[in-house]
Amino acid sequence: MPDILLRTVGRTNLRLLALLAVLCLAVAPLVGDRLFAPAGLRSMAYQLPELGLLSLAMMVTLLSGGLDLSIIATANLAALAAAAVLKAAPDGAGGAILLAYEAGALVAGLAAAALVGLLNGTLIGYLRVSPILATLGTMTLVKGLAIGLTRGSVVSDFPPAILFLGSGSVIGVPTPLLLFGLVALALGILLTRTPFGVVLTLMGSNQQAVRFSGIDTRAALLRIYVLTSLVAAIAGFVMMARFNSANAAYGESYLLVTILACVLGGISPTGGFGRVGGLVLALVVLQLISTACVLLDFSQFLTLAVWGGILLSVSLIAAVRDQLRPLLAGLRAPVLRPAPPQV
Repeated sequence: MPDILLRTVGRTNLRLLALLAVLCLAVAPLVGDRLFAPAGLRSMAYQLPELGLLSLAMMVTLLSGGLDLSIIATANLAALAAAAVLKAAPDGAGGAILLAYEAGALVAGLAAAALVGLLNGTLIGYLRVSPILATLGTMTLVKGLAIGLTRGSVVSDFPPAILFLGSGSVIGVPTPLLLFGLVALALGILLTRTPFGVVLTLMGSNQQAVRFSGIDTRAALLRIYVLTSLVAAIAGFVMMARFNSANAAYGESYLLVTILACVLGGISPTGGFGRVGGLVLALVVLQLISTACVLLDFSQFLTLAVWGGILLSVSLIAAVRDQLRPLLAGLRAPVLRPAPPQV
């Protein structure tokens, strides 16, 4: 039974579920029922999708053996592009005209993000630039353009239909959480049930072997980074709608946390291994810690310290387990006895 459970759920997911149970038992006496009260759960449901969508974007590139440091800048650019179209709507516009501008704003945001993804994919896939250098340069370029064009100002006051993406609900389910769930489900299917997903994970394991098998890895990398940018754009829409404003500097603290969430969720930092389910559980763990720290009136920096400590602890346990595995395997090996002499 344990072997079946291990194969079905996965070792990483079981470890995260155990960690989640321990955290709940440890935090419950300190904060009482405030953490799991309806207001607390609703607050977490609205906060988690922002980091969650950005982490999903980072996961795609990590699985392929790459990295995208420009996801935050891309999200903000998509939000600002959408805001520019919305602000171009005539005063007092309503009905079909306003709906057209709202749809055009989302399309403009996605198009701006896709251009960033095309630039990253071209640099990394066709020009063989290191993913760190390429996306660092793109991040700086995009952020500089966004600040220069807006003069660092905040664009705010959006229509109710746009705000619904960040603060609305459908049958009691917060809209941001619903969007996050749909994107996570779509990515999970894409990565495990389609040829593109197979190629993506194989490239993370051994890109050279994929290239020798006849697959155009350059085109694959181009699609990977465009997909990453599109997911980041959805995160930008959620942030824009939740804050009712867009700015070139929103969410900058999320960048390294997305990598932390991915690694904690079992995504290999060298690529090739990981599941969407593990990332979702890691996000729940991080959000639980963040909310508990807020309820306990802890500093935001202490929250980051706790997150980092948990990641180091999990990594240390995994490293010790890997070191002890050969020793345990040797102890479990059957002792070979000499055959009895033939009469």
